[in-house]
Amino acid sequence: MLGLLVATLLASPVPAQSRQLVLSTAPGWDATRATLQAYERPSADAAWTAVGAPIQASLGRSGLAWGRGRHPPGLAGPQKQEGDGRSPAGVFDLRVLTGYDAESPRGVRLPYRQATPTLRCVDDARSRFYNQLVDESRVAKDWSSAEDMRRADELYRFVVWVGHNDEPVVPGGGSCIFLHLRKDADSVTAGCTAFEPEPMQRLLRWLDPPARPVLVQLPESEAAARAAAWGLPKRAAQGSAAER
Repeated sequence: MLGLLVATLLASPVPAQSRQLVLSTAPGWDATRATLQAYERPSADAAWTAVGAPIQASLGRSGLAWGRGRHPPGLAGPQKQEGDGRSPAGVFDLRVLTGYDAESPRGVRLPYRQATPTLRCVDDARSRFYNQLVDESRVAKDWSSAEDMRRADELYRFVVWVGHNDEPVVPGGGSCIFLHLRKDADSVTAGCTAFEPEPMQRLLRWLDPPARPVLVQLPESEAAARAAAWGLPKRAAQGSAAER
């Protein structure tokens, strides 16, 4: 039994140090809706326990495709590319928060960066700043396309950076992937994962950098097929923990 546990930990793209995991599952590769559930565990050899209520989310307008993250490359299925309108599938670190206010919201522990009027996320694959957050006022602009991180609407009021295609960056592999707010339940994204303000606030207060939080985003069939090998939470436990 111990040998099986060790083998699973070594094979899983979910780091053994991770004690927080957000599982996002969609009905299929082309689905534009997903259900997110937060989980936590006290240690690598403990079971995942659901935290809070499930979150209904919007995906990219074209569904999902394998992204570039902690999981092995070359898995069978669609592959994420720049401009394809698909949200990345796989296992990804959750790293930094940007927001419109000068200071991080009270109780939030993620590293925080204010989204000033000149903060951009570059999505031009020809740029040396591709898939990076940069202050346009402080660098020599070499891109023709970038995301304004301080939009006129509220959709980027809070943005959690998803660690996709950044170790190393592959030009054209997809860029600027976030968790952010959505307009309404019928909306879709260009490739991010978006949901309502209340669950976003709940998620931001929960995420803890020392717990090495990760996003696992998959079609339901892939989640079921890889649950044992990747040490994913048992979905039957969803909703079992008290909401926070």
